[in-house]
Amino acid sequence: MEQKTTSIAQLPQTTEPRNLGTALDLDWALSMQANTSAIERRCASLPGRRSVKKDHQAAWLARAISCIDLTTLSGDDTSGRVKRLCAKALQPARQDILDQIGLPYLTTGAVCVYHDMIATAVTALHGTGIPVAAVSTGFPAGLSPLHLRIEEIRESVKVGASEIDIVISRRHVLTQNWQALYDEMAAFRTACGDAHVKAILATGELGSLRNVGRASLICMMAGADFIKTSTGKESVNATLPVTLVMLRAIRAYHSRTGFRVGYKPAGGISKAKDAITYLALIKEELGDRWLRPDLFRFGASSLLGDIERQLEHHLTGSYSANHRHPIG
Repeated sequence: MEQKTTSIAQLPQTTEPRNLGTALDLDWALSMQANTSAIERRCASLPGRRSVKKDHQAAWLARAISCIDLTTLSGDDTSGRVKRLCAKALQPARQDILDQIGLPYLTTGAVCVYHDMIATAVTALHGTGIPVAAVSTGFPAGLSPLHLRIEEIRESVKVGASEIDIVISRRHVLTQNWQALYDEMAAFRTACGDAHVKAILATGELGSLRNVGRASLICMMAGADFIKTSTGKESVNATLPVTLVMLRAIRAYHSRTGFRVGYKPAGGISKAKDAITYLALIKEELGDRWLRPDLFRFGASSLLGDIERQLEHHLTGSYSANHRHPIG
């Protein structure tokens, strides 16, 4: 396959300063509250209020594709599977579909793999502008010794990962040891160097929306470039209520510091209509600037297949079988 030289994910954005972090401000973090019933009511109403059709729907779905971290995180991953995934990231839908919607060079936002597959992905994507992200720090549990987790980050950066998805120690949140969480996140950020760091909060294991909000703020204070909901391995992954809490933490952080931090929902988002709902919530809470791949990503793989089916339906009026839109 001939590789394209320009990725929609890498088109010039605006010159955003990287989040430099701040000193730990516990008064600010502990002031974070969450009205669960109000949050759930707001999120329940969103899908019905934000329905888009026809050309508008196609445009939103194309934007969703450009924000996908196309991911394979399985114990049976092979070089062949990762190469096929990279080919799919480079051409996420059939070329005739991309041509008809006017985006012939549309790509996904990144490819996300385990450490052992970084070199394969970097080679496969060389010259395309599509970044390689790696999960790290004892993913998914994050329970290996701290010095090993830090060294894992360094090794992944050394072999070419330009984005690192780290997992926090959930126990720091559950025991309210906010200083330990801040120090851990700051150490991970330092180890990443120039690579951007996404902090996975594992929100389904944090006990409450209030904890989610406080952990979000503290990870941003410690220098996280993105905050991310889940590893995809928990029993509860990305949800709209968790998303709303994290987006408002991002908004509060930007208002106080001027730094824009990205957001990544991961796990359980597999339908095109759900992707549009998430994008609509981002637009309402943070504005259009966050609807770009440098500030928003979906952690997903199966989502792409359903989006491709919906785009084909938009163009032909018919739904195709899933097997006609393989991920890799």
